[in-house]
Amino acid sequence: MTAVDRTAGADPFAAEIGERRTRARSALGWVLIGVAVVLIGAVVTLLSSDGWREREPLDPEGSGPDGARAIVSILREQGVEVVEADRRGQALAALETPGTTLVITDPWYLSDDTILALADAADDTVVLDPSAETAALLAPGAEHSGFGDGPVEPACALPAAERAGAILPGRGFTAPSGVTGCYPVGDGHALLRSERPSPVTLIDGTELFDNAHLAAEGNAALGLGLIGTHDRVVWFVPSLADADDGEAAPQLGDLVPPWLTPGIVLLLVAGLAAAVWRGRRFGPLVAERLPVTVRGSETLEGRARLYARAADPAHAAALMRDGATERMARRLGLAATASRAEVADAAAVRVGGRAAVIRAILEDSPATDADLAEFGTRLRDLEDAVEAAVRTTSGPSAR
Repeated sequence: MTAVDRTAGADPFAAEIGERRTRARSALGWVLIGVAVVLIGAVVTLLSSDGWREREPLDPEGSGPDGARAIVSILREQGVEVVEADRRGQALAALETPGTTLVITDPWYLSDDTILALADAADDTVVLDPSAETAALLAPGAEHSGFGDGPVEPACALPAAERAGAILPGRGFTAPSGVTGCYPVGDGHALLRSERPSPVTLIDGTELFDNAHLAAEGNAALGLGLIGTHDRVVWFVPSLADADDGEAAPQLGDLVPPWLTPGIVLLLVAGLAAAVWRGRRFGPLVAERLPVTVRGSETLEGRARLYARAADPAHAAALMRDGATERMARRLGLAATASRAEVADAAAVRVGGRAAVIRAILEDSPATDADLAEFGTRLRDLEDAVEAAVRTTSGPSAR
């Protein structure tokens, strides 16, 4: 009887201790969830702010290799006011001030009417990454003429080019009648100057004026001479919001407050954390060794079928291009991290071809399966030519 009483008296204390431990674990779990939500909210807020957003090439505040902060900083140090704009309306409003130069980084999103309206509103326009369509619009008759190869002298009477001297040009365009061409590139020029109602300069600034290339040759002097012609510059970085005519009706994302999306993300994360914490546990995973060997040809065929089913020739071409570039770099004695331009230049020296032609092959982007097949044939022919040239120059010892 005594033993029974002693056991009965101990049960309430044990139950109370167990209940306290359960409450403590429950409270600790909610505290941890709250801390996680706060931390994730802070990270989402930082990532959604302007300081953490991914910047476009030649962005005036971009500090990466493809940014333009260096040349913008030099312009401001010389007393030039640089106004940043990422919307068509902002750029047009800023161009109302007389004596303003317009810089357009990439007009791909803009319609022809928008480009012409911006150029007509500015006293001077510099297009830093013109496509073939934009060049033909602003300088009728201009066509793509290949890429530059090595330092090039201006060979023209444009004062800014004469002061800058030689540069390392990028893409070139043919100069039609009435358009000044500087820096010969292939059958055309790396710089076109069209005297429309207001002067327009077309030049591949991605290879000249970004942070990575600005210090080479006379690139910086040319950029300052072209862009700093007036005391005020409107630096326009077009975005998807300016597609078509830039006056489309506002989308749902433009109408909601900026904090709504991070708030929804926080709620989803909190719900997921609660589900993981309070959800049913199925126990630990059990690893099982499977005596299965898959042949390489089967995985190759399976991946090829997936690419064919995805109907994405551009992605398949990128994989083919990367593989061919790596193999040719290894065969030419280059580093594994060599760029396509370096491989193209080295291949041109070995096979005795033009570097611009080989670059065009490596930079082609097929849009259909037929184009992909033709692209693959050109890549294979190029690799065969490089292989043959290397074996010929290396002699029997290379084998």
